[in-house]
Amino acid sequence: MTIEEIKKLMHEFEDSDLRELELDQGDLHLRLSKNQTVVPSAAKTAAEVKPDEKQDQQNTALPAEPKITIDAPLVGTVYLQSKPGQPPYVQPGDRVKKGQTICIIEAMKMMTEVKADKAGVVAAVKVEDGDLVEVGQPLLELKEE
Repeated sequence: MTIEEIKKLMHEFEDSDLRELELDQGDLHLRLSKNQTVVPSAAKTAAEVKPDEKQDQQNTALPAEPKITIDAPLVGTVYLQSKPGQPPYVQPGDRVKKGQTICIIEAMKMMTEVKADKAGVVAAVKVEDGDLVEVGQPLLELKEE
């Protein structure tokens, strides 16, 4: 199977209703899986908030700091540490330098180091170790220094 055929298969899979697909062809084993977005049930939408609650929320809301994210450059499984049992590459509160490795993404048995393209302090890690991530999915939120 050529790279072009795999890319076409991935594109068709993404446009389909399928959640998972496995393909074995000779030495090639391909497994595609889509992340499922879960919306917390405790979160209220603007329509669910009563008018008096809206007023309270507006009075107590602090201006949001602009969020800087480092996003996944490819689809794959994210690993937040170099090996099982090792400390994570970064944690909330850590200072990150531009070019520093923040995680690894495995795609088709290829390990790709993801490096910070910005500097800052880690505000939040947006994924769990072993999660399947998509292109453009936020991995980290940073606060500028």
